[in-house]
Amino acid sequence: MDGLIIRPAEDCMWDEVSLGEIMIRLDPGDGRIRTTRNFRVWEGGGEYNVARGLRKCFGLRTAVVTAIVDNPVGRLLEDLIDQGGVDSSHVKWVDFDGLGRAARNGLNFTEKGFGVRGAVGCSDRGHTAVSQLKPGDIDWDEIFLRQGARWFHCGGIFTALGEHTPEVAIEAMQSARANGTIVSYDLNYRPSLWEAYGGSTRAMEVNQRIAPLVDVMIGNEEDFTKALGFRVEGLDENCSNLDPTNFMKMIDNVLVNYRNLKVVATTLRGVKTAGVNDWGAVCWADGGFHHADVRENLEIYDRVGGGDSFASGLIYALLSEKSPGAAIQYGAAHGALAMTTPGDTTMATLDEVENLIAGGGARVKR
Repeated sequence: MDGLIIRPAEDCMWDEVSLGEIMIRLDPGDGRIRTTRNFRVWEGGGEYNVARGLRKCFGLRTAVVTAIVDNPVGRLLEDLIDQGGVDSSHVKWVDFDGLGRAARNGLNFTEKGFGVRGAVGCSDRGHTAVSQLKPGDIDWDEIFLRQGARWFHCGGIFTALGEHTPEVAIEAMQSARANGTIVSYDLNYRPSLWEAYGGSTRAMEVNQRIAPLVDVMIGNEEDFTKALGFRVEGLDENCSNLDPTNFMKMIDNVLVNYRNLKVVATTLRGVKTAGVNDWGAVCWADGGFHHADVRENLEIYDRVGGGDSFASGLIYALLSEKSPGAAIQYGAAHGALAMTTPGDTTMATLDEVENLIAGGGARVKR
């Protein structure tokens, strides 16, 4: 597509590298966090989920940059990352002080909801190792210059974790851009994460510094409003996520301020019940808007991670030099499939994604 110049695969060790926190997800299955006696363990994190999706569904070479405390919980996390096929050689391992007073590994308790009861997440991630990363902790030139990466992905969850994490993200993006690596960023505004660091005002300050370094931006109307400071007359306070008109109005303003952006994309979601949503997507690229038609009454098993799987499908298609119209279809289809299985991360295959794009259904395959 116009303006998105991607490094040749043969010149790079990595197709994609993500920067972000990975937590242990404790899942009560069909039960509830506050009453369960058993949890199933997964791994997950917004930026990591993208790298894992690109590896497990789309077969690309991916790595994650993060920090993990070196104790049995951290080694469980490493084992889960290894099972996901994502390279962990750039993990910064932090010594365990015996208690977790100095640094610890994050936990994420998540129940998937049912019917009129929505999904619930309860994070336990204060003072985690990755939240304490500082500029200079990671040798970005080793990753982007000497090893080579075609794509770098980060997001607003990582930049909200600690006092210095925005500077780490900016340092990474500057190195990536200097070495010809495409940079994507998911605004992913979470009020609870920014509360201790200045709320929406601080989020705007950080993201307004980051936006000029980004090639591909992902976010809905709330993200662009509360994390970048854009306002569009006529948008209601709830920032409806199903009408693409709202997003299109927003993008007209965004592009005036950030002409560096080559692609801007969002999912479109209408929540009917915890297990039934309308689901679609739209992106701006090559001077126009491209839509994935809304799938009405999509049945959902576990909605967490659907947006990350949308991002990985979109990135896969762009790395494969498919058209923006095709890229938005890959993102929407992969996100839809990822929400049919438990856990934050995808269990879909490329064949399933392409079958869904082609109009295939859910008939039994024997």
